Amino acid sequence: MGTTGKALSFSLLSLPKRFSFNRILYLSSLPFQYVHAPPPPQRVVVSHKFRPLCSTATAESAIDDNATLQPIKHSILLERLRQRHLKESAAQTPKESITTTATKNKKVTKKSDDANGGVVGSFEELGLSKEVMGALGEMGISEPTEIQRIGIPAVIKGRSVVLGSHTGSGKTLAYLLPLVQLMRRDEELHGMLMKPRRPRAVVLCPTRELCEQVFRVSKSISHHARFRSTMVSGGGRLRPQEDSLNSPIDMIVGTPGRVLQHVEEGNMVYGDIKYLVLDEADTMFDRGFGPDIRKFIGPLKNRASKAEGLGFQTVLVTATMTKGVQNLVDEEFQGITHLRTSSLHKKIANARHDFIKLSGSENKMEALLQVLEPSLAKGNRVMVFCNTLNSSRAVDHFLNENQISTVNYHGEVPAEQRVENLERFKSNDGDCPTLVCTDLAARGLDLEVDHVIMFDFPLNSIDYLHRTGRTARMGAKGKVTSLVARKDVILATRIEEAMMKNESLESLSVDSIKRDKARSRVNEQKDRHAKMVRVSSFKNKAASTKPNEIRGKAKKTSVAKSGKGPLLSKGKKTVFDVSKKSKSSGSSTSRGTSYSGKKKSENKNSSAVKSPTKLNVVGFRGRSAAKAY
Repeated sequence: MGTTGKALSFSLLSLPKRFSFNRILYLSSLPFQYVHAPPPPQRVVVSHKFRPLCSTATAESAIDDNATLQPIKHSILLERLRQRHLKESAAQTPKESITTTATKNKKVTKKSDDANGGVVGSFEELGLSKEVMGALGEMGISEPTEIQRIGIPAVIKGRSVVLGSHTGSGKTLAYLLPLVQLMRRDEELHGMLMKPRRPRAVVLCPTRELCEQVFRVSKSISHHARFRSTMVSGGGRLRPQEDSLNSPIDMIVGTPGRVLQHVEEGNMVYGDIKYLVLDEADTMFDRGFGPDIRKFIGPLKNRASKAEGLGFQTVLVTATMTKGVQNLVDEEFQGITHLRTSSLHKKIANARHDFIKLSGSENKMEALLQVLEPSLAKGNRVMVFCNTLNSSRAVDHFLNENQISTVNYHGEVPAEQRVENLERFKSNDGDCPTLVCTDLAARGLDLEVDHVIMFDFPLNSIDYLHRTGRTARMGAKGKVTSLVARKDVILATRIEEAMMKNESLESLSVDSIKRDKARSRVNEQKDRHAKMVRVSSFKNKAASTKPNEIRGKAKKTSVAKSGKGPLLSKGKKTVFDVSKKSKSSGSSTSRGTSYSGKKKSENKNSSAVKSPTKLNVVGFRGRSAAKAY
């Protein structure tokens, strides 16, 4: 390009000045990267006057000629470069555009895969059969939740997993749908059929209400998938359950104690059990169901340990998983895989959380009434949580006195009465009552609740998460209001801060906060102690760097005591003997000796007494601090 410019300039300057030309030059100010056709160029006519050959060129005329020729040269260069660039881009643009489009499509696909966590986004892609898909269509469910996306493929592959997700996220379908499909596949491959008292799948739940909930979902799936399930739980009569077990069955849903009772009485046999589900596993391990679960699993493990024994697949379902429960699960079920959603141990996004801090002078019952009445006026379903049975009774009595209908749900209410109370709470007939309950109603219940009120603030964040999980289920909106007393301010503040930062609430409790505070105090005391040690050691070093001054003071003291020059060494020995005694032994005799020496020196010279006292104090401080550290 440089040589071309030089050649053009030479040719133009070498032209005879008598010739003039009227040429059309195309000037363009567009950049070199052209994708589309350039706009039509502007026509610029450049004309020069005739000049005779014999005319002498002055300096001014030469300058004018150069100024006139310079834009012409640039325009010619630009035009040639533009033509060359257009020819090259015409051959390369289609390929480049195709490559760019493909690259963009790849980037978009990668982003979408990353957003979905590398999993499929519909039930059709999860590998479910037509019968199961028909059941989903009848229930009106079209899109899977996060736990269903990651849980269904893992269970279909035969893996033992722990499914962890917040309450109301669809965990029941996440294990029931693949289990039904696995049982149908076993029928096709191995010819397995329904047999009396020999179930192939067992689902254990901590409460009767949760058993009824799971059993209801299994019945809705069985209409399309053609399998039979039955429920055996505590609080019901044994005779009807025995009759249902004597019929051909595929799945049993029940509580651990009642299932073991039927096993001991011979109404149920282990022989064909291949799938075991523990729903609300953290609750069962926390609430004392651990021995019953181990007793039930024992024969299954013994059968699987044999050479030709039938193994079994385990699925644990939980809304919260503390470290202690996780250690128990890992010990009991070795090699199990933990699958958790991003929302585990975090606040529910669709729920509004309000914290009302009460002072000691305010009436808690009146505050509850002020919070409750606006929700009841809107026709909302409200749950009021209490920590103890006495508190629940007091709240129930107070609300009834204020003409607010309530139903109770706690440990002393009989099981059949609890079921009736829940049905009355769910019904839309008449006035919707308020459910006054303890933490017994905080886990496993599928209820449509608009407002959760915590009359008593929970003792840990896990109970807080379970209580708030009664509202804003499956994408619905809800509200949570907590009445915070003085003793609950620390925990409530920590939970509120964690939710504002979208952090996990797994390990927050009153005891853990107290331990953290105690540790911080101990660390602060250690830091202060270390600073004191450094300061005292610095003082000791400063004192040891001036031995001449100390000796001079000691000599002056001995001279002041004796008054004669020859007794100087004797006085020196006396002073240092006293200091050594006070350092080596902490007895009262040494203290008395140093004190008497101090009194004698005060009578003669007060300035001479300060040096031995200062030495003793500095040495005592430094050594005591070092020992304590």
